[in-house]
Amino acid sequence: MKDFVEVTGMVLTATPVGESDKRVVILTKERGKITAFARGARRPGSRFLAATNPFSFGEFKLYEGRNAYTLAEVTIQNYFEQMRTDYDAAMYGMYFLEVMDYYTRENNDECEMLKLLYQSLRALINENLDNRLVRCIFEMKTLVIQGEFPGEPKEGEWLEGTLYAIGFIMNTPIRSLYTFGVKENVLLELQRISEEYCKRYIGHHFHSLDMII
Repeated sequence: MKDFVEVTGMVLTATPVGESDKRVVILTKERGKITAFARGARRPGSRFLAATNPFSFGEFKLYEGRNAYTLAEVTIQNYFEQMRTDYDAAMYGMYFLEVMDYYTRENNDECEMLKLLYQSLRALINENLDNRLVRCIFEMKTLVIQGEFPGEPKEGEWLEGTLYAIGFIMNTPIRSLYTFGVKENVLLELQRISEEYCKRYIGHHFHSLDMII
């Protein structure tokens, strides 16, 4: 009998396979980004139907194969159901998932990236936070975790609040990242800086950005 693997993670992508199956990519705490097949997940009434949708976060029990895993059981702790009704949050959320899919790898320690993704999605559905600010924080902290963040801009004159926000993002643990707001003029500067850093250090076009106004 094959051994099970139990992981905690979030579904990043789900694509149809055959007549009724799904291929899912899951960002996990224990094994980084993995690929798994969910047999019959597209059939009406399947116990995997909702659990294999993007944003689903929980515990996954898998059979380990040579090149992929097969889903055996799943217990979802958070479906992020608000994404179904909040179009703006959903578009930002899909962008965050795409960034994670691009950056993370199998068998890497991606625990911090998973934490960032989870807390960032929670921030998107928080009505007291501006999604534009959430995006800036997410982008900058991603670069920090990846060791690519250059720190404060070396050129130009920036508002004191902007520089303070950058320092906060760099040095604050993920669990406390989304605990501040900024004025519009600071937010605009953060957007400019984050956009420039992403172009310079990521250099990849994320298709989900085309949907964000």
